[in-house]
Amino acid sequence: MAGDWKDITLGDFVRLQRGHDLTQPERRAGHVPVMGSAGQNGCHDSALAKGPGIVIGRSGASFGQVHFSAVDYWPHNTALYVTDFNGNDPSFAFYYLKSIDFDRYNSGSAQPSLNRNFIYPIPLRVPSPPEQKSIAHVLGTLDDLIELNRETNEILETMARALFQSWFVDFDPVRAKLEGRAPAGMDTATAALFPDHFQDSDLGQIPKGWETGRIDSFVSLGRVTVNPVKFPSEVFDHFSLPAFDNGQIPKSEIGDSIKSNKFVVEVDAVLLSKLNPHIPRVWLPDLSPTCRSVCSTEFMVARAMAGSSREYLYSQFTNPYFASIYDTLVSGTTGSHQRISPDSFLAMQVGIPPRTLVDAFTKVVKPMFDSIHESRNESRDLAALRDTLLPKLLSGEVSVGELQKEPIP
Repeated sequence: MAGDWKDITLGDFVRLQRGHDLTQPERRAGHVPVMGSAGQNGCHDSALAKGPGIVIGRSGASFGQVHFSAVDYWPHNTALYVTDFNGNDPSFAFYYLKSIDFDRYNSGSAQPSLNRNFIYPIPLRVPSPPEQKSIAHVLGTLDDLIELNRETNEILETMARALFQSWFVDFDPVRAKLEGRAPAGMDTATAALFPDHFQDSDLGQIPKGWETGRIDSFVSLGRVTVNPVKFPSEVFDHFSLPAFDNGQIPKSEIGDSIKSNKFVVEVDAVLLSKLNPHIPRVWLPDLSPTCRSVCSTEFMVARAMAGSSREYLYSQFTNPYFASIYDTLVSGTTGSHQRISPDSFLAMQVGIPPRTLVDAFTKVVKPMFDSIHESRNESRDLAALRDTLLPKLLSGEVSVGELQKEPIP
C-alpha cells in the first residue's frame, strides 16, 4: 500500500478562496445553505459554489473549523472554501482537512486569521483517489450512523414535547371532555385523570383541581461542588456548554484538565443553563456507572422533588411557553453574558398538576428518553471509534483492506 501514497502540499490537494459577503438584509428566502466559519448560518435563494463542498473558518472563535455541504451553497466571507479538489475525493478531503491543526498556522495578531497562501505549503501524504473513496466510506458510514441516531432522537423528543404541550399547556383532554368528546389517543384510565372543567387562577384558566405555585414547590437545586484538579488522575464525565452544543455528549476528562470547581451531577437531575437563555440548553443527563459526573457552574442542577419526575421537568423546561417566561428573568448586560439567577428561577410561578397525572405522563415518555440515552451512548462509542480510526486511516497505518479482514472493535 505504501506505493499508492504520494507526498504533496495542501495547495496541490485543494484550491481555496475567501468566501463572499452576504449581509442579513441581502438574504432572500430560499433553501440554499449559507456556510460560514461555524457551519451553516442560515439560508439564501442562490448559490455561489457547487456541492459537495468544504469551508474552513478563517477568523474569530470558529477559526480553523472545517464543515461540509453535500449540496450547492453560498460560501460566506467568514470562511475559506474549496474551489477545486484537484481530482481528490471531496469526502476524503473533508476528513483530511479536519485532521489538520490549523491553530499552528494562525497568521493574525489581535484576532486569529487563516490565510490560504500561508497554509498552502503544509505537507500532506495522500493515497490514490480509489483508496480515498474507501477511507471516506468507512468514516462516513460511522458518521451516518451517528446522524441517524440524532434524527431518531429528535423524533422521540418531538413526540414527548408534543404530549407535554397537549396535556399541560393546551389542556386538550380537558377541552375534549368539556365539549363532550373522549380525549384522543389515551385509554379510559388516563382520560379519567383529567377534569371536565376549568377554574380561574393567577395564571389564567387552568384545569379544575390543579394548583399554582413556585417552581421550588417541586424542584430543588443541587449545590454540591467538587474541584476535579484535586483528583488529577481520576476520569470525570464533564457536562459542559461546549459538550452540550456538540451533540449533548459529555466529555471524559481527567481531573487535572478540568481547571475550576464544578457542580456534582446527581442521578435525579436535569441541567438547565443560566447563561444566555435565548440559546436554550436543557440536558437530561445519562450518568456513567463507572465515573463521577460534573457539570459547568453555568448550569443549574435541577432535581425533581416528590410529586414530580426528571422526565416531567425536562419536558417542562424545553417547552416554548416555559422558555418564553424563563427568558424574561435575565439580569446583567445585553450581549453574550446574560444570566438568570437561581433565586429568580425558583420563584417562577407555574401551574401544578396532580401527581397522578405527572406519573401517567412519566410512564409514557420515560421509554422514549431511555431510548434516546441508549442512542447517544451508541453515538459516543461510534464517535470514539471514528476518532481512533481517523489518524490511522489518514496516515496509512491501517488500510481499509485490513479493516475488512479484521475489524477494529
